[in-house]
Amino acid sequence: MNLLIRWALNALALWITVQLGVGVSIARPGLGALLVAALVVGLVNAVVRPVMVLLTLPVTVVTFGLFLLVVNGLALALAATVSPLEVDGFGGAVLGALVLSVVSAILSRVFRDRPS
Repeated sequence: MNLLIRWALNALALWITVQLGVGVSIARPGLGALLVAALVVGLVNAVVRPVMVLLTLPVTVVTFGLFLLVVNGLALALAATVSPLEVDGFGGAVLGALVLSVVSAILSRVFRDRPS
């Protein structure tokens, strides 16, 4: 159940990012396309992004972590190639990934599990 809630929150974060108009859009509007795009972004972030972070670790250390913005943008651009997500160039991917991560963090904080 927790996985479905996280998926829904990521879809909501993606929808908010698309609505802000930061260079990310959905090719086919609708809930189904948004859920598929959120699933693909989640899978890319879970499988491909850690490998990219590990491979770019020396550059990330030299740039004091700022290169992670580039890695996040590349991960979002990769997700856009196999999902209904559209990104307006590399700058749009980096800005979209930044906004998506901030919105997702805020939503995760608001809807976090509270112990009973």
